[in-house]
Amino acid sequence: MKLDRRAFLGGTAVLAATATSACTAAAPPPPPTAKPDRTTSLRGPAAPIEIVDDVRGVPHIRAASKADAFFGQGYVTARDRLFQLDLGHRRTMGRMAEAYGPQFVTHDHAERMFHFRGDLDAELAVVPADIRACAAAYVAGINARIDEVIADPALLPAEYRILGALPLRWALADLVRARGAETGNVDDEIRRARLAAMGRLDLDTLVAPLRPAWTLKVPDGLDVAAISEDDLGILNEGLGALPFGTTPTPVRDRPDARMPEGDDAGSNAWTIAPSRSATGRAILANDPHLGIGGLAPRHVVHLTAPGLDVIGGASPGLAGIMQGHTDRFAFGRTNSHNDQTDLFVLALDPADPERYAHAGGWKRFDTVEELIAVRGEAPQRVTIRYSVHGPVLRHDPARRRATAIASVTMLPGAMDGFAMIAINLARDWQSLREAFKLHPSPTNFHYADIDGNHGWQVIGMAPLRRGGQDGLLPAPGDGRFDWGGRFGAEALPRECNPGKGWFASANQNNIPADYPMQARPLAFSFREPYRYDRIVSVLASQPRHSLADSAALQQDFVSLPARELVALLPTRPSPAADMLRGWNGELGVDSGPAALFRILWRDLGNRLLDTIVPAAARELVPTIAAGELLRLLRSPDARLGADPAATRDHIFDASLAAAWAEATKLLGPDPAAWRWGDLHRVRIGHPLARIPAIAAAFPPVEDGRSGGDNFTVNARWVPARRGYSVMGGASYLQVIDVRAWDNSLYLNLPGQSADPKSPHYRDQYAPWVAGTMQPLPFSRAAVDAAARTRTLLTPARPRR
Repeated sequence: MKLDRRAFLGGTAVLAATATSACTAAAPPPPPTAKPDRTTSLRGPAAPIEIVDDVRGVPHIRAASKADAFFGQGYVTARDRLFQLDLGHRRTMGRMAEAYGPQFVTHDHAERMFHFRGDLDAELAVVPADIRACAAAYVAGINARIDEVIADPALLPAEYRILGALPLRWALADLVRARGAETGNVDDEIRRARLAAMGRLDLDTLVAPLRPAWTLKVPDGLDVAAISEDDLGILNEGLGALPFGTTPTPVRDRPDARMPEGDDAGSNAWTIAPSRSATGRAILANDPHLGIGGLAPRHVVHLTAPGLDVIGGASPGLAGIMQGHTDRFAFGRTNSHNDQTDLFVLALDPADPERYAHAGGWKRFDTVEELIAVRGEAPQRVTIRYSVHGPVLRHDPARRRATAIASVTMLPGAMDGFAMIAINLARDWQSLREAFKLHPSPTNFHYADIDGNHGWQVIGMAPLRRGGQDGLLPAPGDGRFDWGGRFGAEALPRECNPGKGWFASANQNNIPADYPMQARPLAFSFREPYRYDRIVSVLASQPRHSLADSAALQQDFVSLPARELVALLPTRPSPAADMLRGWNGELGVDSGPAALFRILWRDLGNRLLDTIVPAAARELVPTIAAGELLRLLRSPDARLGADPAATRDHIFDASLAAAWAEATKLLGPDPAAWRWGDLHRVRIGHPLARIPAIAAAFPPVEDGRSGGDNFTVNARWVPARRGYSVMGGASYLQVIDVRAWDNSLYLNLPGQSADPKSPHYRDQYAPWVAGTMQPLPFSRAAVDAAARTRTLLTPARPRR
């Protein structure tokens, strides 16, 4: 399979031009509210665009057409976050080496394996014209800012001067081609195969309990003894930490590889019916949980044009708003954890390693030759192979085997780049359901509209597995277990206007028991229900829920696992047990028991694992799930030896003593002075801070003390193994008052800008740490009242 790039580029250029003309005709541009502070002429917009930046740096874009509004979004995102945009774009396009040198060739090779190799013009053709035009305009807005900063290097972010690079221009085709290199849950599949080879598949439930409960079965014909992490091939080295240092926050919100339960990636969202609301209007709250410590994953923006009025948190590099509201409805999301990847093991032809066994014969790999440009060196040529399943990760003729990954992202139509635009342009539930067809990522979509409706719909794409395969272990790639297609939101669960007057999701298993596809579940990696259970207990007790109640619930630090552990404490006296008895399980920033609890929790987990897990399997079971830890303490079983209760008691006593000693070491000899926030700190640094010049130019935002942990509603993730700093949680939060939009509240850590010279580099850090929600003005009057600066973008005259 060879790709004719010239034919592709010519075809997509025609499509883009056609789409733009279909969307740009609109009403005359609205007159600027006041004299602009800055006027600039740019190629791309069809009419003048006004950008009103409010007191918190949120740009409110007023345009004459939908396409021009998205042009404005691309422009302001590049204005505020250019290096973040560019780094993410270069990564997904596999073009790091050309800017940063030969150490990135392996990374570029890995990323290009996940570029779509089908008919790109056909992919674009299925995107509705207005959506396509808005995407093209977003790309044009990014490029307009790139042109501006290249023309005036003083505007370039400092990273480019330090690294000696320039930003990469975007193309509409990039949104179709790059599908995102990721392993999904393939690492889980490999772990289970390795445990099966040891005869200890039972240990998997300790680290990753299946929800719903399921009996693991090795697929017929799979040689589990041959499986290892090496089967990830180039992904093992190509997608780890970048040679710069740490890995930046992903630009796209694709589900990452499943993390151990202790890391508890997830989000919270709930909707409240008018009948349960203190205002008589619907409320929607959402706080997506992502990594904290590097580049901010959200950029807040407001797009206004005839037929479009939407505000909220956007993911830099992805056109449109991910969480927020239009003038018709509010929307939010949590991860639904649909299993979208599988690893297949292929048998190579001994006489010709470019062929693999499939469907009773030999099938030849499709191959693509890629030339990777390398800064300071000659280009490097790489060969990329594809089986019928997807990219070939490892090709090992010496062992006559290969591995390939099947991913929903590689299927036709699985393009993230257009989904948010479609959702933002929707005017009602029916048009939203059409928009969901463009949304491949697995998501619980929450919705509340001005007519009082509210509810939930699982969206995203899911594969149809064959041969009884459940996706939990690798499978032979001989054709018996190949996917038989896919399905999307039309076949996924939903609930509208639930009778209880509210609906919530927090990554728990929310698939209804009577869902017709439960015989072969959508996913098994749902999280422990602790956050959900706490949300339920609060919402159920509030017959008239207010915006302030939602904001308070988002800041809730009550840990249900902590309360369970306290109830299980031995009655034997000890300093640690005595301190924890009577504690309410709230991990407040100034709580001493909270600090002791988190230290004890880690020590208990390690001791239980050391007791249960053989040394040879310990690396495969590095952490223990919360429910399993509590279950073993509550009801010790034969896994703890001949006298399980005695072993449990010994472990408990040893951990209590060790935790007290560790807390004394970390926090000092006076327990009355212990504070959880002194250990659990929030630090935001540049992802390339290992480069001294970057570290000097981008000082970290730090010193904030935090409460919470992985299992509190206000999730502030604690590292699984070392340290206690905040590693993730809700960096963006919103509480939306449906219809009375100007009452809505938000937070966005640490601020809108990535420029340390900007007043919006860290202005939301202190409010975020304190949990002080900020107003999110929406109406024209409210925005004008909060305006700080105004910019007018005018169309440049055509070149002659």
